Amino acid sequence: QVQLVESGGGLVQPGDSLRLSCLASVRLFSNYAMAWFRQPPGMEREFVATISKSGDSTTYADSVKGRFTISRDNAKNTVYLQMNNLKPEDTAVYYCAAKYAGSLWMRTNNDYQHWGQGTQVTVSS
Repeated sequence: QVQLVESGGGLVQPGDSLRLSCLASVRLFSNYAMAWFRQPPGMEREFVATISKSGDSTTYADSVKGRFTISRDNAKNTVYLQMNNLKPEDTAVYYCAAKYAGSLWMRTNNDYQHWGQGTQVTVSS
């Protein structure tokens, strides 16, 4: 049974930073491709970032490129999302996702087997 637990969300002002964490209760975490998605209010869940199993390759949605950084610590079974220069349009529930033996290039909801419960990020002045 794979469990993913996100943390680190909150209410911040525009221009602030947050770091989200996702702890995976899984054996062989390094065999899982990981990703972050988000669901803005009233909208569908959308891709944010992916990271390879080793952590040496990443991809980003154009809307967050240059502001967000995905990383992972395989020794801690944890993936992170560092979010800088946050904007009101970044307001969403953020989810981490996992796929055993997955590819760096998976960017749709249907690509992922396992999901966390989500953490709310609100950017407002």
